[in-house]
Amino acid sequence: MKIQQAFARDKAFIPFITCGDPDLETTAAVVRAAVANGADLVELGIPFSDPTAEGVVIQAANLRALQGGVTTDKIFDMVRDLRRDVTVPMVFMTYANVVFSYDAEKFISTCAQIGIDGLILPDLPFEEKDEFLPLCHKYGVALISLIAPTSENRIAMIAREAEGFVYIVSSLGVTGVRSEIKTDLTSIVAAVRANTKIPCAVGFGISTPAQARQMAALSDGAIVGSAIIKLLAKHGKAAPKFVGEYVREMKTAVSSPKT
Repeated sequence: MKIQQAFARDKAFIPFITCGDPDLETTAAVVRAAVANGADLVELGIPFSDPTAEGVVIQAANLRALQGGVTTDKIFDMVRDLRRDVTVPMVFMTYANVVFSYDAEKFISTCAQIGIDGLILPDLPFEEKDEFLPLCHKYGVALISLIAPTSENRIAMIAREAEGFVYIVSSLGVTGVRSEIKTDLTSIVAAVRANTKIPCAVGFGISTPAQARQMAALSDGAIVGSAIIKLLAKHGKAAPKFVGEYVREMKTAVSSPKT
């Protein structure tokens, strides 16, 4: 599985980028800057009008992108272009309604055709994943499972059936920068590792190199979204340079985790 190549050599750093904020040209430039500076896998957000898992930073990015006229088809075209030179794994993060409204088979088959390796749907309950799983298997797109602090006795079940990598949600609530991550992730990661050999990465709330280092010491990698989206909101079309510098700093941090 190509996704697991992202974790093969080192702890993985995974940036999240909302497509179309401020425009798709900038998104593509940010992806290339992130990869050039050490991103091991890129999570691309397809904007949705009601992104229930997101905090205010990424909600605002979704709104800006939608107001700018971004569409799923335009995002597909951007990925086709990226795949001319970007070789790291890429996954989409979006909501079940986006996939349904596009037509699930058409959406997932297009993902496979353009080089998207996985799909994260945070509003898709584990018990309802069969809505999409057969199509994902048909076209070779990993349906990536999320495990949250509230998963508790379901962690083993979810981990056993996980694909690509396991996305461990670090905190209760929505995405967003947090000053401190207090969840007992050690026991969650231990339960995941006892039930699957695929990698696990921690996301939600990570923004500083120290946090990334801490999360990478516990798991196989760190996922960062809101801190990158803040750089895009601040710098707009000039953001690729700043995101590249940030990714380099974060990749260095996860590569030298303190155990």
